[in-house]
Amino acid sequence: MARYLLRRLAFLLVSLALASVVLFVLLRMLPGDPANALTSVGAGPEQIAAARHSIGSDRPLPEQFTHWIGQLATGDLGTSFVSSLPVGPEVSSRLDVTVPLTLAAFVLAVLIAVPAGFVAAYKRRTWYGALLSGVSQLGIAVPVFWLGMILIAVFSLNAGWLPAGGFPQEGWAAPTEAVRSLALPVVTIALVMGASLTRYVRSATLDVLNSDYLRTARALGSSFGRAMWRHGLRNASVPVISILGIELASTLLGAVVVESVFALPGLGSMLATGIAQHDYPVIQGVLFVSTLAVLLIGFAADLVQRIVDPRLRNRLSGGPR
Repeated sequence: MARYLLRRLAFLLVSLALASVVLFVLLRMLPGDPANALTSVGAGPEQIAAARHSIGSDRPLPEQFTHWIGQLATGDLGTSFVSSLPVGPEVSSRLDVTVPLTLAAFVLAVLIAVPAGFVAAYKRRTWYGALLSGVSQLGIAVPVFWLGMILIAVFSLNAGWLPAGGFPQEGWAAPTEAVRSLALPVVTIALVMGASLTRYVRSATLDVLNSDYLRTARALGSSFGRAMWRHGLRNASVPVISILGIELASTLLGAVVVESVFALPGLGSMLATGIAQHDYPVIQGVLFVSTLAVLLIGFAADLVQRIVDPRLRNRLSGGPR
């Protein structure tokens, strides 16, 4: 197990290093000059050159990359070209919105998908089983921004129950208002993610229901519930765990869309502003933190999958395969 963890951590570090290189290179290949955000319209060549020198964009790319990696090694995400404020504290403050939004939506999606997927598989020959399967298939095709606008129209503009967007200036110091502000975004993400997860849970449950080991357990006298608990749950959860990791990571990365719809001051809106202003340190900081989070989520999902699955556990410990 220790050897596996070391290999997996080494792979994570290499992946993060490669992602940093790709991020830096692709960002410099995009059209536009970050110095334009610091100069007024009609600025002359001397003013543009001075702006480039002040932010260091006139230095050779290897020197810029070395400087950025050196900052990352000390935990510094750089300083914004536009606001001249450190990026790290700004990213940290934005995480106060993005992380609760992502985690709450993920938990709600799992609470929806697990029972819905099981019922859709176990009662697949009934009308409500077919209905659950059809609704989940339809939910996958619904764009998250469109669903968000529908929920705003219904619950904010018409009913007036919840705010249409924004986040309280006091942040989580005003917990009631903060929860109310995140309610619709959380439901929006959870419904779309829950529809996708329901399909995977249904598929995994069908594999278990048609398995020989479940039929053998039933033939030996176990009830359906006991056989599913002792044999089916673990086997069904193995493929779903990896999907849960992918869905959690994609939700974190896709927060930019939902945060734009609901005007939330999270990482998504920070990234959108940075891209519009060609603010390289902001873009690099947000994408680096997002990439690190995705890699850590994948690492955790892979580890949990191997803990749950006895076959993978035996491989790690050198036991029989």
